[in-house]
Amino acid sequence: MTVTPSQSSLANSAAISILAYCSSSILMTVTNKMVLSQFDFNMNFLLLAIQAAAAVIMLWVFKRFGLITYRRLDPTEAKKWFPISLGLVAMIYTGSKSLQFLSISVYTIFKNLTIILIAYGEVLWFGSKVTPMMLLSFAVMVLSSVIAGWSDIKVHSLASSTSALSAELSSYNPGYLWMAANCFSSAAYVLYMRKRIKHFNFKDYDTVYYNNLLSFPVMLALSMCLEGWRSGELERTFAPEVRSSLTMAIILSGMSSFLISYGSAWCVRCTSSTTYSMVGALNKLPVAASGILFFGEPATLGNVSGIFFGLIAGLLYSYSKTDQAQKNLALANGSSLSNKSDTMGLLATASGGDGPVSAGGAGGLEMTSQSVGSGGLGKKVTALPLYQNTKIAD
Repeated sequence: MTVTPSQSSLANSAAISILAYCSSSILMTVTNKMVLSQFDFNMNFLLLAIQAAAAVIMLWVFKRFGLITYRRLDPTEAKKWFPISLGLVAMIYTGSKSLQFLSISVYTIFKNLTIILIAYGEVLWFGSKVTPMMLLSFAVMVLSSVIAGWSDIKVHSLASSTSALSAELSSYNPGYLWMAANCFSSAAYVLYMRKRIKHFNFKDYDTVYYNNLLSFPVMLALSMCLEGWRSGELERTFAPEVRSSLTMAIILSGMSSFLISYGSAWCVRCTSSTTYSMVGALNKLPVAASGILFFGEPATLGNVSGIFFGLIAGLLYSYSKTDQAQKNLALANGSSLSNKSDTMGLLATASGGDGPVSAGGAGGLEMTSQSVGSGGLGKKVTALPLYQNTKIAD
């Protein structure tokens, strides 16, 4: 089989897009963890406001160079879209707080539980089905989270003295509470987004633009009201000895927040939604490993086992959704062919079988299968845009 230059170029673009998506995902997680933990940064709303501003600025720059397009801000649409942006604020804030207290590997593993909430939310809201393969993947997800959570508590229990055990564990309890809040808020955000997205007919970059532009003033106002600007928290956070390095880390975090959005859209466009979903599942392994490599997190048997089972769960879920999407597509194509045949027959009868017959516009079914895994989005049989900006982790 001869490979044409165009096919070779497409293959290269697909490989580069996958690499860009994986790299941006790791960069996003590492930079956020660095800012929130290494620098003892407690102004989460300020960090998220900077990320939103960076995303809007980079969208504007890319549009000026003709690389992307997005619609202008419409006040009426903005007013209707604002509740979705508030859901985004809740999702990314709870994610940043959980990442502040938990290790990257534990955070990544527990993030899988969001998939279960979304799957059953789709059953209630959209009439989706949970297949036996999905149930198996859910069981493995829960198992991986239990293993990772138990290992995390055990490691930090051993690291502390008996008298200080309760104090040590109390510093980690908030992380699990924030993680639970993040799973529920993420599921609610994605489900409500899916329910409303067709009403607005937004494309990918329209969604990114509106979400970041509308959430920026909210997060900045919350930061000014709740994060101690008047009590000297800003001066303490940006102390002279860490000011330059912290500023660079925040700028890098803001850039990576947009790069992961762009990388996600690029990966879906150059490959397929199925490939994107599989890459997202496989990408959990290097993201979790980045905590061990960059932050010295312990590579215990329980930790590694949790990562492994989380990877298997993600692959099982991706496979089950891919299989379901292919079946839906086959049903849609069969219905379309049937409708087209019926229309041809009716037209032929009406014309008495003489002369040319046109059957344009036969009514085929439009089937959509959505999944949200890894960090994020799922499979699309039709082009249903969904927000892809995973500011905290994929």
